[in-house]
Amino acid sequence: MFEQILYIDFMFHLQENKFDSALIIFVKNACLGKVKSRLAISVGDRLALEVYQLLSHYTALVTHGLEMDKFVYYSDYIEREDCWTDAVFEKKRQANIDNLGVKMASAFQELYELSYAKMIIIGSDCLLLSEEILQEAMDELSQNQVVIGPSEDGGYYLMGINFEKINTNYKDVLFELFHHKSWSHAAVLEEAWMACEKMSLQYFLLPMLTDVDTFQDLQRSMDLLSQSESKHALLMTEKLMKLQDLWQ
Repeated sequence: MFEQILYIDFMFHLQENKFDSALIIFVKNACLGKVKSRLAISVGDRLALEVYQLLSHYTALVTHGLEMDKFVYYSDYIEREDCWTDAVFEKKRQANIDNLGVKMASAFQELYELSYAKMIIIGSDCLLLSEEILQEAMDELSQNQVVIGPSEDGGYYLMGINFEKINTNYKDVLFELFHHKSWSHAAVLEEAWMACEKMSLQYFLLPMLTDVDTFQDLQRSMDLLSQSESKHALLMTEKLMKLQDLWQ
């Protein structure tokens, strides 16, 4: 009986998939003292929280209109009244595991089992991300097995996988890319492309961007964002400039 219920739920979701591609967005619940700890060293917990909320809002804006199904994975609990509108983003909770890589692998596997062929995963802390880059990532997955968006700190802001193009067991790919990895160090990107090389996976590198982890990252991102002509960038620049008056 339990297996029948799972099968019915699985089939129902298959009918609800609007696209064969999916965007996974990993977010932290916006709690004081729990986000952007390295940024908080310079600007304090309150301003770090406000910056994180703006980063999330910006990510919601640039992903809103993408033609792919969108899933927001919360770190601790699902929130309803936030920038991730229920009509656009399906909300889930990250796996209750300490390791970030295992959480990401679990999200990929969950959506793979819901029939999605191409998936990309991002966080919510990159002010330079754009609809164009995200669309490029999905377009490149039509030709490549893996797409990676490198960040200036040696990590990556995006990872994409085309499961239809993978010739080996998909669980082996997820294991090599995400399991037994340490995070927040300068060799994260190198470990990712080395895993691709090990499995002979064809991969594509997107433009290098800056994640906002430190005060210096924030200032650099704001400088670059102010040069953009997109309406989302202009709106976010204005909001961040107001906050800047508080931390100077």
